[in-house]
Amino acid sequence: MEIKIDKVSYIYNADNPFSKVALDNVSINIKKNEFIGIIGHTGSGKSTLVQHLNALMIPTKGKVYVDDIDTSEKSKDKIEIRKKVGLVFQYPEYQLFEETVYKDIAFGPTNIGCTEEETEERVKWACEIVGLDFEYIKNKSPFELSGGQKRRVAIAGVLAMKPDCLVLDEPTAGLDPRGRDEILDEIRRLYEQHNMTIVLVSHSMEDVARLVNRIIVMDSGKIYMDGTPKEIFARPDKLIKVGLDVPQVTEFMLKLKEKGANIPTDVITVEEAYGILKNYLKESKDA
Repeated sequence: MEIKIDKVSYIYNADNPFSKVALDNVSINIKKNEFIGIIGHTGSGKSTLVQHLNALMIPTKGKVYVDDIDTSEKSKDKIEIRKKVGLVFQYPEYQLFEETVYKDIAFGPTNIGCTEEETEERVKWACEIVGLDFEYIKNKSPFELSGGQKRRVAIAGVLAMKPDCLVLDEPTAGLDPRGRDEILDEIRRLYEQHNMTIVLVSHSMEDVARLVNRIIVMDSGKIYMDGTPKEIFARPDKLIKVGLDVPQVTEFMLKLKEKGANIPTDVITVEEAYGILKNYLKESKDA
């Protein structure tokens, strides 16, 4: 599966004096089984961009293609697009509405014409993927659950559509550290074990650094940088210029380098830094 964003611009309130350019001539190709992180300061165009990936928004100018389907075409194609690309909004638990967890997760499959047997199979599968006990939770009201469980139910509802690409807009916003780590671990497993393309919008440089294999940096509705995590975080000067930062461990290694330590600075995870510093200390001791 491929998503092609070709010279896309989007203008809010295009025909009145309060118009605002949210996307400005953006071009991106998203390939099958990529894990992409999208970062940028508030108002940079991240959320507007990802809402174009499943035809929730249609470009003011330019084109978006999902497996060669033009998202601006007739509505029947939008159903096919949304089968292929699932979108999880910020605070998705606010969209829960059914009386039981089962009915909430089953809503999507039922509305695309799955049989009762197919729907139940999808609901069970989605519960397993997000770490929910199907038998225990299926008849509970989603509104009785904890915040982390509600978030899982909401994500399961999108996964039950079995999309090829999962787009998540700040999926850990508002969660405690344990809930955040559990959700991110489940997203990583989706990518590694189910060959799913993942697009993750996040404000956390640490989360992006340890999860994704490509980062897109947005600023003022444009693509500011596009590369691997090491390539992006090797340019802290450029990130600071647009109100962003590098992971804390990268900043730590940069400061050690400034103080004379002979160590690489393109370090983006704690595990990587631990190995480098362990070897550095051993070599210093031996010397």
